[in-house]
Amino acid sequence: MEKYISQYIDYLNIERRQSPHTLIAYRHDINRFAKYLSSYPLDNAKVGDVRSFLVSLRKEGLASSSVARCLSSLKSFYDFLLTEGLILENPTETISSSRSGRKLPNVMSLEEVNALIAAPDINTLAGIRDLAMLELIYATGLRVSELISLKINSLDLEIGCLRTLGKGSKERLVPMGDEAKTTIKNYINNARPLFQKKRSSEDIFLTRRGNAMTRQGFWKILKRYSIKAKIKCIVSPHALRHAFATHLLERGADLRSVQMMLGHSDISSTQIYTHVLSERMREVHECFHPRG
Repeated sequence: MEKYISQYIDYLNIERRQSPHTLIAYRHDINRFAKYLSSYPLDNAKVGDVRSFLVSLRKEGLASSSVARCLSSLKSFYDFLLTEGLILENPTETISSSRSGRKLPNVMSLEEVNALIAAPDINTLAGIRDLAMLELIYATGLRVSELISLKINSLDLEIGCLRTLGKGSKERLVPMGDEAKTTIKNYINNARPLFQKKRSSEDIFLTRRGNAMTRQGFWKILKRYSIKAKIKCIVSPHALRHAFATHLLERGADLRSVQMMLGHSDISSTQIYTHVLSERMREVHECFHPRG
């Protein structure tokens, strides 16, 4: 299980850019829970284990704020494991924290997304590849792990959709749109063969050495283009995924369709976006109701 913890800490460090102090605190909280379980691994934990662990912390005299932070650490850790398909059930999901509501992470504006997508130099091989990745992840709302795991046979460029495996190895079909389809075609026909060289690979997105693109590699690409585009907010694969969902809902998409495209097994995971629907309904009411 130490491997999972290390992957999670790397994710916080690289994609979320958490401070060293925060990384130490999260690792400490997770290891504390692992020690409490002792007889079986973290990925077998049940909701009852988490509840009894929190009770034990209170009995030890920990401040409420420390217990809340510990729960927050575990929630974040198990969210990561679930997202990556490493567990099938999140034991912290039904345990409410003292914080009010689940907040939506940073959501990029349409202007910021457009600036980011305009940043790659399409006169270079890397620029053609990077544009294809940026267009595709925004057009489909893929998780970064899903993006870098795409294979050639995952795409149907005639229909304009792709197949991907999400959490729990559940397959789903996602439409990609004309812009993404055009940039992917250009990359596959004109750039990918030069990245692939003489190697045999089914991975769509390749590095200069012909290897599959990595999570860290894509994060570095995002960081470079966000600086070039002068975007002030934190740009991450997750921010683009949230932008995908938010921008769809703002333009009238229904929550159920967005849930299916995101690959959420439970609509409650998608309901963090209900504030978007609430704002839209209020605008419609004010615009069209005779006494709005």
